[in-house]
Amino acid sequence: MTWLLYPAVAISLAIIALLWHGDPKRRRTIGLRDKADGSGKRRALAAIALVPGLVLAVLGDSAAFLVWFGACAIAGWLVAQVRVRA
Repeated sequence: MTWLLYPAVAISLAIIALLWHGDPKRRRTIGLRDKADGSGKRRALAAIALVPGLVLAVLGDSAAFLVWFGACAIAGWLVAQVRVRA
């Protein structure tokens, strides 16, 4: 079942990137006050980002789940380090 790992990581990383792009605090600090995501949309995106991990856990593939979890944690940290100048 580890073949599900790559799509699961890709989906979660895409959602993490969307969360980063619409982060209101990040947008405010770089001077972009428009188009920030609301809290409802951000919560929905966070829930969607967790679905691939839930699928891996339900299927019983603990190794793939742990790799997915670590990849999401490191990707979230790396995305948070991105600095964008307005």
